[in-house]
Amino acid sequence: MDTNADLAAALDGIGPRLQRIRTSRGLTLAEVAELTGTSASTVSRLESGLRRPGLELLFPLARAYGMSLDDLVGAPEFGDPRVQLRPRRRNGRIVIPLSRNPGGVQAWKVVLPASPGPGELRTHDGSEWIYVLSGRIRLIVGQRDLVLGPGEVADFDTRTPHWFGATGDAPAEILSLFDRNGARVHIPEASDDTVVH
Repeated sequence: MDTNADLAAALDGIGPRLQRIRTSRGLTLAEVAELTGTSASTVSRLESGLRRPGLELLFPLARAYGMSLDDLVGAPEFGDPRVQLRPRRRNGRIVIPLSRNPGGVQAWKVVLPASPGPGELRTHDGSEWIYVLSGRIRLIVGQRDLVLGPGEVADFDTRTPHWFGATGDAPAEILSLFDRNGARVHIPEASDDTVVH
């Protein structure tokens, strides 16, 4: 395996990848330029392949997109296929990434602390599928106010105002599949020919 050739190939193909990542997040060239402290023309030249990216441009882009540098550039895998589970704390929640798919469906395990009540309902592009592993969660989607327990599933359009959190005195754990492009998750039925491993 020629790692230098693999790295050069990844960098040569970075322009279209950067454009896909930006558009999948619904950002304009000007918005990315503002987030990274560079110009819109520099971002455009990176995406069109007219400028080869250096670390001084890739680090701010990775930070702006909330990605690791390896994921941003699509660095080739070197042996270990395991996803490195690096828990993060967001708004009091522990979020553990379970996938490396920045442009497509993203999988997360989330530990939700006990919550006294709903926070602000949010909207954004995409769809979300939630499976409750343990505890109980309260889910508000539009006018619906539901409580889900272990083994229950919800699937909703995130353009509808929504909020979810643990209900009761104990935290809850969920699996979340999120697709910014709005594709709905398909769970095979017993009659499907799909085999799930």
